[in-house]
Amino acid sequence: MLPSSYFVELKHMIAEIIAIGSELTTGAKLDTNSQWLSLELGVLGIPVHYHTTMADETGAMIAAFRAAVNRSDLVLITGGLGPTLDDLTRQALAGLTNTELVLHQPSLEHIQSLFARRNRAMPERNVIQAMFPEGSEPISNPRGSAPGIWLEVSRKSSQTTSQVVVMPGVPSEMKRMFQHEVLPRLPGGGRVIRRARINCFGVGESHAEEMLGELTARGRDPEVGITVHEATITLRITSQAELPAQCDEKIAATERIIREKMGDLVFGIEDEELQHAVARILNERELTLAVAESGTGGLLAHRLTEVEGFKGCFLGGVVVPTSEAKQNMLSVDAAILNSAGPISAETAGAMAEGCRHRFGTDFSLAVTECPDFDPDNQDGDPPSIYVALAGENLLRTEQHTLLGDPAITKSRVAKAAFNLLRLHLLRGNR
Repeated sequence: MLPSSYFVELKHMIAEIIAIGSELTTGAKLDTNSQWLSLELGVLGIPVHYHTTMADETGAMIAAFRAAVNRSDLVLITGGLGPTLDDLTRQALAGLTNTELVLHQPSLEHIQSLFARRNRAMPERNVIQAMFPEGSEPISNPRGSAPGIWLEVSRKSSQTTSQVVVMPGVPSEMKRMFQHEVLPRLPGGGRVIRRARINCFGVGESHAEEMLGELTARGRDPEVGITVHEATITLRITSQAELPAQCDEKIAATERIIREKMGDLVFGIEDEELQHAVARILNERELTLAVAESGTGGLLAHRLTEVEGFKGCFLGGVVVPTSEAKQNMLSVDAAILNSAGPISAETAGAMAEGCRHRFGTDFSLAVTECPDFDPDNQDGDPPSIYVALAGENLLRTEQHTLLGDPAITKSRVAKAAFNLLRLHLLRGNR
């Protein structure tokens, strides 16, 4: 059994997570278990210093397990507990500890009962799931046929031990096992870890880092990291302290500094996107919006309709991929299309005004067609796309140069359109 004094005496635990499965290293499946476990351990104040994803190969697994126990107090392993020939985690653990696999009769009976309830004969191969490295402890798994394994492993470099916990790779089984069987035996790691996210739009990553200055310096408490996804800058604040209130206080102070430095670039927190910010302001002011889209193919409308309460502000939209559609659905003058072209500020403005008139809204957003482009072609000027905002006595257009990955062009342009309206509203305009 696990020594009752082990976790009580441990002041500052260090954890790591190992995900087993060739389907993960080939890219056939995504390792979501490690992310989920890291977040759960963070709530306890147990920092995770390493993530390892590896294929089903016994020798490599033994080497990875040995490195993990020598540097981490808690090692969580997922996967490789099935009955097939490529499920090798228990064998690798036995190799790590130089022990034999021994049969655990209660686990075998549990597995047999699962097959009996399904009126199926248990294949002989499933017996391996009831075998455990000598000295280890089975962890019950009511949702599946693979019990987990809890094993205490001595370190070579000291008199201390590392706790190794193995759980199934199936997320539903792993999560249930962690929450009901593993979590109750884990204390806090001596410190509380809290996280927060602030989202910005309108500058690149390097510019954002320059604006933030020393906030992103290594070793700062709280730590501020920068990530970018489709032109959205996310500032991730991580705070550690003895008490939750201390973490919250430090996060709040850092958030105030970020908002002072980034100003109107900040549009939301946590999972909020630009459409959430726009819909919130429109609903608060009882204003309405419609959209006309060519190059984004309905993406603005799609994102708006995913926002809770969108019906209070979003009255509709049209997709107009051709010049004929712009004339028929938005009454865009053919002369504008012929003289300025379908991808121009003039056409974007005419689309926005026609859309606002059609739906009778306070505001409308429009996006022109998106030209085909090759980001690797350095010859000539890069192509552009235009967005426009129309309102009462208002017509504003923006040109956006298309650079980088074409796969995210629509998303970036949709965000730019939402941001155009957001900034207009944020500055006290109707």
